[in-house]
Amino acid sequence: MRLMLLLLSVGMFAGLFSGQSVAQQKAEGPKVPVVLATSELQDVPVWLRAVAQVKSLKSVEIRPQIDGVLQQILVQEGQFVQQGQLLAVLDDRAPKAALAQAKAQLSLVQAKLAVAKRDLQRFVDLSQSQAISAQQKDQQQALVQQLIAEVASSEAAITAAEVQLSFTQILSPVAGQVGIRNVDVGNYVRPTDSAGLFSVIQQSPISVEMAVPQANIPELQVLSKIMHQQTIPAQVYAQDGSQQLASGKLSVIDNKVGAGSGTIRVKAQFANDDQALWPGQTVVMAVRSKLLSQVVTIPVKALQQGPQGSFVWQVVENKASPKPINVVFSNEQLVVVTGIAPGTVIVLDGHSRLRPGSMVQQITPKNAPAKAAEKNNSEPTGTNKGSPL
Repeated sequence: MRLMLLLLSVGMFAGLFSGQSVAQQKAEGPKVPVVLATSELQDVPVWLRAVAQVKSLKSVEIRPQIDGVLQQILVQEGQFVQQGQLLAVLDDRAPKAALAQAKAQLSLVQAKLAVAKRDLQRFVDLSQSQAISAQQKDQQQALVQQLIAEVASSEAAITAAEVQLSFTQILSPVAGQVGIRNVDVGNYVRPTDSAGLFSVIQQSPISVEMAVPQANIPELQVLSKIMHQQTIPAQVYAQDGSQQLASGKLSVIDNKVGAGSGTIRVKAQFANDDQALWPGQTVVMAVRSKLLSQVVTIPVKALQQGPQGSFVWQVVENKASPKPINVVFSNEQLVVVTGIAPGTVIVLDGHSRLRPGSMVQQITPKNAPAKAAEKNNSEPTGTNKGSPL
């Protein structure tokens, strides 16, 4: 009898506690499955980004400087050449003949001058004894001066002929890569021909130029003041933005706004030893305009918008509640905010079922975990709030 009473009492207590647990679960409701993330403290670069064009720092169309028959081409298409390297040779027979004639003319005039000087000395001696008139002496002196001038003229003619002869050897004015040849050996070529022999284009270093809207003038003004004291990073991406092609530095900001476009030209320079960039290529360039130091960031997916503005779902002791925040900057990967501390646990995915006070249960996403830290925040995919770039 006592045993039955004891068992009955235990059952009543168990039922009481079980009823309380069920009531508590009903009051709290089912836990909402969510993916969580954590706000982080980090440095975030801000980039100016625009479509740009690759341009060679030095591009030369190789042309002859005198008329002549193209006798030799000493380089191959696509070959890399050094500055001063011999590229092609013109027929030099006519320039050599002109040089020889100029030298002969100089010798003739020098001989005449020597004779005229001796005659002048004799005329001076005779004029002292009044054997000849002063007029004859003056005429001889004028002849000497004339021949001295002719010697100088002949020497100048020799120099000009030597220059003309040197033009038969066509040298590369820059170091770079030879383009496709337009003329074959044996053709008569002129400086005025519509097409040159070929081009030589410097491939490395190389420049990239973009046009920045004038709305970004305040940022460009800051950059123009500091770019000569420190290196301003620049990056180049493929036209679709999928692949980074090169990293370099800002080199020039133009001094005026384009009248027709309303933009400012900005140029950066890049090492291009691997020839990832080609002159004339269309790319996307980004220049770092500033660095936000030690700011609080959250993943883009965590940011929510409501009637009162931006907010995140903050989780404390498995309970979610909306937390108002202010957005300072955003890009495709993260958002720089104020209003929460670093290390705050927030909801990354699963917002649609949340209500203030909802209990949450952390789950692992089917794909790889989405964390802001896993992104490379140095990629220039963002735009400053209010900036057209």
